[in-house]
Amino acid sequence: MKKVIFLVICLLMVAVQVFAMDYVIGEGDNLQISVWGSPELSMGVVVRPDGKISLPALGEIKASGLMPTQLKVLLEEKLVSIVKTPIVTVIVTGMLNYQILVFGNGAPSGIHTLNKETTLLQFLSRLGSLQGADLENAYLVRDKQKIKTGFYELFVKGDLSQDVILEPDDILFIPDNFEKRIMVVGAVKNPTTVFYREGLTILDVIMSAGGFTEFAKQNDVLIIKNKGGKEVQQSAKVKDVMSGELNKNIKIMPGDFVVVKESLF
Repeated sequence: MKKVIFLVICLLMVAVQVFAMDYVIGEGDNLQISVWGSPELSMGVVVRPDGKISLPALGEIKASGLMPTQLKVLLEEKLVSIVKTPIVTVIVTGMLNYQILVFGNGAPSGIHTLNKETTLLQFLSRLGSLQGADLENAYLVRDKQKIKTGFYELFVKGDLSQDVILEPDDILFIPDNFEKRIMVVGAVKNPTTVFYREGLTILDVIMSAGGFTEFAKQNDVLIIKNKGGKEVQQSAKVKDVMSGELNKNIKIMPGDFVVVKESLF
């Protein structure tokens, strides 16, 4: 029976190491300390604001700033004088130190407290569609260093090789994509602003604005583009596109301005 329990303890130790990875214990975290064969020394503790925990026979131990594996080694070293060949497990049962800061106008700003190991993709998915975010210019800051720029390939195209595990106190800057939005005005039913996405066409933009009004010049839609700081105008024959001439379905670029002219007759 003891061998079975010992095996379970070992499995728990491996699980904790895999789960915790490089998690750093902080104030307010809940820890389960287990000492093999010494139930009187095993207990759940909370890391106090001073970063310490209190354990029987050991007194106060500094836990804040250590990884669970480091705290395990420290406790085993201190228990040598009390327990013969001590085997200690440290499980983080409640995380309050795993906080991620988000700022920028592309996503709700604030501090998010996570309760388990979380990847960048998992975290971004929690923030919603991010339709108004400029993911290409978003970036991740860790220890005051920008370690990753651009989340578009990961979040939109699903390139999982771009995913990373977030660490406590990581900072995400997610800007607004306002400058990349497409403004649609003129003879459309619902003049609006359209979020840019890869592959967007003039027909997509017109449909997003509710379609043409009855007086729209459907074969003379003006697209104003900014190329190298210069304004370039292009006419789109959307009526022909709607009739099946898909080769005339012009691709829209970030920041394009679409004007649907109105005919008096």
